[in-house]
Amino acid sequence: MAKTLKPLIEEYLDGAKLMQMATSRGNRPWIASVWYAHDSKTNLYFISKKSRRHSKELMKNPRVAGAIVVPHTFGSGQKVRGLQFEGMAEPCSARETVAARSLYLKKYPNAEKISLADLLSPLSKSSFYIMRPKAFVLFDEIHYPEQPRQEFPAQREK
Repeated sequence: MAKTLKPLIEEYLDGAKLMQMATSRGNRPWIASVWYAHDSKTNLYFISKKSRRHSKELMKNPRVAGAIVVPHTFGSGQKVRGLQFEGMAEPCSARETVAARSLYLKKYPNAEKISLADLLSPLSKSSFYIMRPKAFVLFDEIHYPEQPRQEFPAQREK
């Protein structure tokens, strides 16, 4: 029943909407929940206000970690699946912002009020960010019941 990891990870990324992303500053960790979209290279894109703690922290320390979990019902006997990752995050370039917004609108059509012109303005209070995973860990009791923890090296750090 084992499947190839990358398609399983992409399927999981398609099905979930919210990720928790951890940043840190001076040995003080922080975690934020953000809506995300992803591309075919498994880069994760999210939008956030530049004034948010996680946005400020990743400007000084771009190393992040995170998790994406599709809700499970406790006690239902459901098999557990979850996705953890680590990598680097930074504000998107203008070209990446255009692509990120397009991906975001496909996943969240109601986000159309987020103006591309506003996002590209240097005065914008918000920005799209790209998170480039270095590695994923898929915990999947459905496809890997004997050894649910599966590691997938996504890509090298930029």
